[in-house]
Amino acid sequence: MSTKKKQIVLPVITAFIWGCAFVAQKSGAENVGAFTFTWMRYLLAGLVLLAFLALRTKRDGRTLHEVFAGALPSGVVMGTLLMVASNLQQYGMNTTTASKAGFVTTLYIVIVPLLGLFFHKRVRALVWCGVAVAVAGLYLLSFAEGGTPSFNEGDLYVLGCALVFSIHILAIDHYTKFYEGVVLACLQFFVAAAESLVPALLFEGFSAPAILDCALPILYAGIISGGVGYTLQIVAQKDGDPTVVSLLLSLESLFAVVSGALLLHERLSPREYLGCALMLCAVVLVQLPEKKQRRRKKVR
Repeated sequence: MSTKKKQIVLPVITAFIWGCAFVAQKSGAENVGAFTFTWMRYLLAGLVLLAFLALRTKRDGRTLHEVFAGALPSGVVMGTLLMVASNLQQYGMNTTTASKAGFVTTLYIVIVPLLGLFFHKRVRALVWCGVAVAVAGLYLLSFAEGGTPSFNEGDLYVLGCALVFSIHILAIDHYTKFYEGVVLACLQFFVAAAESLVPALLFEGFSAPAILDCALPILYAGIISGGVGYTLQIVAQKDGDPTVVSLLLSLESLFAVVSGALLLHERLSPREYLGCALMLCAVVLVQLPEKKQRRRKKVR
């Protein structure tokens, strides 16, 4: 497959995988607690990437110890952020729909540039426009006709998840300058699994029948969404344009709505669909290049 096709096909497949994962998470939330679902899915995801790294290191003539050397502290930071964000999201899935969760979570694409203000990074005009559009979309999702709130507790948890995921993205941006992305991903999965296991055993217990009832959602969220999805993202970003890849990955929110409607028979009101459309527009806006950047590309 050519680099150009890879840049388009792989992110779309990844977005589809991640969008459907909201359905798996919603199904899982009906059977097991948030921490139980999280530690099991990330243990599986970590094992998938560990197997991938083991095969690759064998081919390259290196050892796993050499591959992971020095990266553990970074993996702990990333894994802790991932654990908090994922459990907020999973807990929110108890009372919100997969469709709404998909769009609210995608707000991290709008939040990340705003957090950059704390690091003295300039926020482009398009980002401010995107923030305004996102707020309008969130309002339509949150309030029914007449200003009656329709934003429940689960939606607030998912909004918190989007904020923590934004910090997680900034951490990834920082640590991948020093260590390989797949190595950090593997470490963060194991850390998130270990940190979720303790509260799962303390507060949720262990129910084999309940886990068996949601075995397929856990397998999908762990192996397909975590292991396969993240690997595809890495491959797509390796040689692709980050703006294009990020834009295509944000389609996960659209696939969350489609899969929620087809598999869970979820239905949003016309007002809520308009809110989703505005939030998708906001995601697109913040990833568009400025005029100066477009001119540079034309010159090149």
